[in-house]
Amino acid sequence: MIRQELLKRQAAGNPIRVGSSGAGWMGSGFVAAMKHVPGMELIALADADTGAAVSAFLAAGIKRDQLVEAAAVGPALDALAAGKRVVCGDVRLLAQLEAVDIVADVTYSPAIGAETALACIEHGKDVVLVNIEADVTVGHILHRLARRAGVLYSVSSGDEPGCLMELYDFVASMGYEVIVAGKGKNNPLNPAATPDTVAESAKKQDKDPFQVASYVDGTKTMFEMACAANATGFTPMQRGMIGPEATPETVSQIFALEEDGGITRFPGAIDFVQGSSMAGGVFITVRIVDERIAADLNYLKVGRGNYFTFFRPYHLWFLEAPISIAQAHLYRQPWLVPLDEPVADIMTVAKRNLRPGDRLDDFGGYTTHGVMDRAGEVRALNALPVGLAPGATMVRPVSQGQVVTWADVALDENSTVVKLRRQQDAMWK
Repeated sequence: MIRQELLKRQAAGNPIRVGSSGAGWMGSGFVAAMKHVPGMELIALADADTGAAVSAFLAAGIKRDQLVEAAAVGPALDALAAGKRVVCGDVRLLAQLEAVDIVADVTYSPAIGAETALACIEHGKDVVLVNIEADVTVGHILHRLARRAGVLYSVSSGDEPGCLMELYDFVASMGYEVIVAGKGKNNPLNPAATPDTVAESAKKQDKDPFQVASYVDGTKTMFEMACAANATGFTPMQRGMIGPEATPETVSQIFALEEDGGITRFPGAIDFVQGSSMAGGVFITVRIVDERIAADLNYLKVGRGNYFTFFRPYHLWFLEAPISIAQAHLYRQPWLVPLDEPVADIMTVAKRNLRPGDRLDDFGGYTTHGVMDRAGEVRALNALPVGLAPGATMVRPVSQGQVVTWADVALDENSTVVKLRRQQDAMWK
């Protein structure tokens, strides 16, 4: 068991030495979580804002005299050898530190995640992404490059895709026919949401309004379900999915196949539900035709009739991530990886009329939001993957509600994430 292995390492004074990129809200939370995990130690933290990285360590109880800021491999290794912890401004440095056993990217930036993962692959370092945005954008090429290099690439536990993968493995391993895999959305869907419209709720939650708006406008949900789709092969029933209102008591019948009175058009669909009673959880709806198994599940109060939903009512995001990092290092087993070919992708859609010269802002911003569809549909439209949208400059006008295409924007062709995405797309052209 992972816990027993970690306790042995703790007792032996041989912890798994972790490097991490990202010191924002999520990254600093990961730093706080790691201090409680036995047999693991976060020894290096990278962020372009080194002050934020220092603050994250200090908030976790690490004394300032135990921290060394380093910009090169030699000084960083000297500091680690002296028992210090390292702060650096370049995520690529993490991959070059021999003292680091494994690296985690704990951001929601496809650009930073791609940079971190590729550096790890190039330097033979295993990498776990607590960054589904990067995986959806360039995960297929990263996974392929990692396999060639003999490096482990994985998406972490904790976020909905990782939790859903764990639940799916549990249910599918019993041989049950999975009809729908999905999540409960934390708030009502409003594709027009901006930082201004969510400012009050963001302030109450002490969160970045861009982050909150990315939840409300659906972009985050699209990333989560696309990540899960590409790991399972499940596909959306329509562009943007359906997203019905549901409760644990009604979800099974809602997602029954159409022939049985539900809304599901085929087995193996990916979707989400709205409503407070399932918010934050993940679920798997199955159809059971074996009368004995159905009777037993009815007796065990899993549901009624021939459709049953297995529901995990929470996900712990970066707080759970150390478990998958430990699994990756101890057993060289990934938690979640994309299949060889994508089945789903996320297109960029204009939130307002966009004009040449407009610079697209970050997820949850004022300019665009993401909408999931089958990968083939996204390619057929030449739609710009939403993971590449932040920072792109419009070169052609696009009306509100219309899809932004590759031809509508100018991208930084020198960026790692753009280069990787072009390589990835070339594999299926």
